[in-house]
Amino acid sequence: MNALVVAALVAGFVLLVAGGEALVRGAGSLARTLGMSSLVVGLTVVSFTTSAPELAVSTDAALTGYAGLAVGNVVGSNIANILLVLGASALFVPLLVNSQVVRADIPVMVVLSVVALLMALDGNLGMLDGALLFAALVVYVAVTVVASRRRAAEDPEPGREGAEDAEDPENPENPEGTVRTASRARSVVRDLVLVVVGTALLVVGARLLVYGASAIATALGVSDLLIGLTVVAVGTSLPELVTCVVAVVRGERDMAVGNIVGSNVFNLGAVLGLAAVVAPGGIEVAASALRFDLPVMVAVALVLLPIALTGSDVSRWEGALLVGFYIAYIAYLVLAATEHAALEPLSAAMLWFVIPLTVLWLAVAAVHELKRRRGKRRAASAPDPQDGVAAPEPR
Repeated sequence: MNALVVAALVAGFVLLVAGGEALVRGAGSLARTLGMSSLVVGLTVVSFTTSAPELAVSTDAALTGYAGLAVGNVVGSNIANILLVLGASALFVPLLVNSQVVRADIPVMVVLSVVALLMALDGNLGMLDGALLFAALVVYVAVTVVASRRRAAEDPEPGREGAEDAEDPENPENPEGTVRTASRARSVVRDLVLVVVGTALLVVGARLLVYGASAIATALGVSDLLIGLTVVAVGTSLPELVTCVVAVVRGERDMAVGNIVGSNVFNLGAVLGLAAVVAPGGIEVAASALRFDLPVMVAVALVLLPIALTGSDVSRWEGALLVGFYIAYIAYLVLAATEHAALEPLSAAMLWFVIPLTVLWLAVAAVHELKRRRGKRRAASAPDPQDGVAAPEPR
């Protein structure tokens, strides 16, 4: 492994982060100009643009014959998004989980994760599999946007009508309308430039990253699947991490959670789906990924369901738990690749202590939360003793 490979790897990461940042800024601003809510922006535009590095890397890897890198990038990124990115973001500020995300979008992510695992059981993701995954993504986006616009029409923001009148250039009573429209047009042009520049940086950065990662895998004698699950997955998840941390610091906690859920859906539907479509003969899925990594991806997706029910947020200590699980996962991958003696005690500890204890706690917390919400609904539906019904006199 020479200095050129290291330089290509570093340059690829830098270009991916820079391209992702430009894409997020341009796409997010453009979506808001078009009147989309912050939650929908997080679920669609921001999550898709922050997943653009994964799309660029996996597509390039599939076309150049590195199937393990293509699969490992998607699976590793989805695991890193929930355990590392969501967990690290919750360490800053407890994350609000909007009811829409709980009811619809998290289950969509879980279902797509299970479907991807079932499709890969034969050891190959073919063109038809990829087309079905991508079609599911298109339906998801369409339903999300339509539902958001319907809710916005039913519950308009206060003062919105006045704002629209002020922006009407043909309204003679509002001479500032023309100036506002021109400013909006300049903003749209600027956002489109950022999107184009960001996309270009992502393509170049992905090429450099795939070259550097494959060279490192060859030099170290490890599989490209392992490199994709670790180094490349973390690198391509950096835009999600930066976006989520910035979102929670600015108080947009809905966007942070929506970004993670939307990114994972995009990774499965577009990144894995399109990579399977363009790869000659489909993408070969390694047996080790079927035995361990894909089931872990499904299990991690399922973790969000009970966490979303515990108080409708992800607390700091739950975030620390998620980050701890990610550290254990990476440690397992490294120990398994090097056949280290510590692999067996780590596996035993995870299998017989950490995982059962965590599953038990999540189940208890979910049942407790459901009972609490049921009690609230009963209390809200109970008749008020002061509402036309005389309270019984004390004896």
